[in-house]
Amino acid sequence: MTSLADKSLLSGGDNKPPMLEKHLYDSWKSRMELYMMNRPHGRMILASVEKGPLVWPSITEDGVTRLKEYVELTPAEAIQADCDIKAINIILQGLPTEIYALVSQHRVAKDLWEKIKLLMQGTSLTKQERECKE
Repeated sequence: MTSLADKSLLSGGDNKPPMLEKHLYDSWKSRMELYMMNRPHGRMILASVEKGPLVWPSITEDGVTRLKEYVELTPAEAIQADCDIKAINIILQGLPTEIYALVSQHRVAKDLWEKIKLLMQGTSLTKQERECKE
């Protein structure tokens, strides 16, 4: 018989991204990368964060070039497009409200990741400056 804890794990109840604490950015970044890698298609999710999203393929019909619709993507392209969205969701779920409010307008995981890094580096530089003045 499965326990309540087992059911919780199976349903994802204990499987949330780590929450960012302002003074522990480097630790959060490492834990987030591991969390992403541990998800289905984790390497593709992490690639979205590090290299950017899928370059949406185009097709030419009757001399007119247009971007493919989602249903026209190959299975691998569709998985990558899904992973691009998952990467954004994972990052946003790991942010406290005050940081979320500053970065939630970003719709590309790489841009979001870099903006958080800049915000947190600014926080730690400010903290270091305060400590030096004391």
